[in-house]
Amino acid sequence: MLRSLRCATALVSLLSAGAMAHANDHADSGEDVTHYRIFVADHAEPRITAIDLAQPDRRWSFDTRGQARLYAVGGGSAIAAVQSDDDIVQFLSSGITLQSHGDHADIEIADPAALPDTLEGPRPFHLIDHDGTLSINFDRGGYAQILDTHALTKSPLSSWRLPVERAHHGYVAPIGQAWVASVASDAPTSGDEAPKRIGLRAVHRDGAPAGAVETCTGIHGEAFSGAYLATGCQEGILTVTAGEAGPVFQMLDYPSDIPARETTGTLLGSTGMQVFLGNYGAKGLVVIDPVDAPHLRHVELPFRRVDFTLDPANARFAYVLTEDGTLHRLDLLDAKLMASARVSEPYSMDGHWNDPRPRLAMAGDEVLLSDPRAGLIRRIDKAALNETGTIAVDGMPYAIAVAGGSGVVHDHDHDHDHDHAGHAHSHGDPQIYKGYFEDAQIKDRPLSDYAGDWQSVYPYLQDGSLDPVFAHKAASGTMSAQEYRDEYEIGYRTDVERITINGDRVTFFRNGSPVAGTYTYDGRETLTYKKGNRGVRFIFAKTGGDEAAPDFIQFSDHKIAPEKTDHFHLYWGDDRAALLEEVTNWPTYYPSALDANAIVEEMMAH
Repeated sequence: MLRSLRCATALVSLLSAGAMAHANDHADSGEDVTHYRIFVADHAEPRITAIDLAQPDRRWSFDTRGQARLYAVGGGSAIAAVQSDDDIVQFLSSGITLQSHGDHADIEIADPAALPDTLEGPRPFHLIDHDGTLSINFDRGGYAQILDTHALTKSPLSSWRLPVERAHHGYVAPIGQAWVASVASDAPTSGDEAPKRIGLRAVHRDGAPAGAVETCTGIHGEAFSGAYLATGCQEGILTVTAGEAGPVFQMLDYPSDIPARETTGTLLGSTGMQVFLGNYGAKGLVVIDPVDAPHLRHVELPFRRVDFTLDPANARFAYVLTEDGTLHRLDLLDAKLMASARVSEPYSMDGHWNDPRPRLAMAGDEVLLSDPRAGLIRRIDKAALNETGTIAVDGMPYAIAVAGGSGVVHDHDHDHDHDHAGHAHSHGDPQIYKGYFEDAQIKDRPLSDYAGDWQSVYPYLQDGSLDPVFAHKAASGTMSAQEYRDEYEIGYRTDVERITINGDRVTFFRNGSPVAGTYTYDGRETLTYKKGNRGVRFIFAKTGGDEAAPDFIQFSDHKIAPEKTDHFHLYWGDDRAALLEEVTNWPTYYPSALDANAIVEEMMAH
């Protein structure tokens, strides 16, 4: 059980220990910081309060239409406020952006802000944030609204609608290049009776069925972990993975040695190892391993469960609050409660499911607990399970979400040559960057050098955002700013607005529609340009995936040996040799997390 997870847990623990050593405050350029911001929705008043954890007096207030459930989405760059009873989803910019560069992450910190665009529709409820896609089900509308999480902070908000056959309390989720949707019975209902949920099936982007209904009676709750989607059923836990012919389903039956007549309806998926944690009846939890048997292990609690959360910094552990006011640390590998401590007054689970009760969230080494009756956020040391402080919040603090983490802060007021000198955005040896190097310096490179989520810069050229770059080039170059713009208009031109690279899988997005292939290294080619400098193309050949995906992709990023890239030019097509002749059109991609200003800064630092 969980054999493959133990090494991953140790690695996560080491990374966590290093990250938490940083000071929780702003620092000078190039220094590591850890910064967390918490967002708290009031139970009674239509209000969200944002609070800097390091300086709790530094806070902001945002009006909502009604009571909100909060979700940190897009890697924590945005907060979604789902207001089911008021038919709206509002979005906030968290003000914290983390950008991974392999050996470190950069962090940018600004004030949080309400975003101008909202989603309105009949009863939004289940929200799924996975692989750059945000899906929000509108229970009484009969559809899910689909958004790109990397574009949430851009206006106007771009989204599209995936319809389901019958409106119900369910969800729609992406699985590889396919989609799955919960299914409701078509049996007649009366009054306010909701349609019965009967299963899950693959669907096309237009909502049309793409496969048979997989039985999952009373389907409810969903989460992703590793390669798996899991959802709760009366029969057990239904898992889904991406297969070559579409989604692959497997039911993990509830074992006979755990209490009968209970089910799972809430699931959390770990990002540090492939494991799920679900509720099971009022006084239990179930640890779910989708690969190794036993797949489900039951954890009995001493009192009824109020809330539970996973530790993103140490994937081995989870925390659960029971109604007697006790916080328990759960070891997911052993499926056992390891430590317990009283952290609040009791909160009975009798009454309505939405009565004001504590909610949990994690921020580094702390468990944060909202205490509605006391008007507090309680800060609990996750190792000792003791309270280290409280944050007073007006009203009845209820739903809670956390954004932030650890990264390197760069002072952009400094000179760029200095600012980029020891940084993952460094362009290395300036002679190599210009194209002057020896053959012996060239080394093969893996596809992982280009892993990440990337955006085309062509739209920024079209809307004028890159004009300062061309003016900068003209100031020391041989052409006017307009002539540079004309040249780069041809160079950057593409209809592929986004590319994601994960393992050996490369996905191309045109107008939001994905096409994907798997690729393997196919060697390198050194090109000599007219003015005598050279460049290296690192080439990958398709081994599987969509027919429409190109047979070859060729990277050029001014690097000639293994090193994580900060941007790249990409050439793609079905003729390997012909691609090598293309030197006038070089679609260019920067990290999707960067906005136009950051990209301009990067370009002008070259």
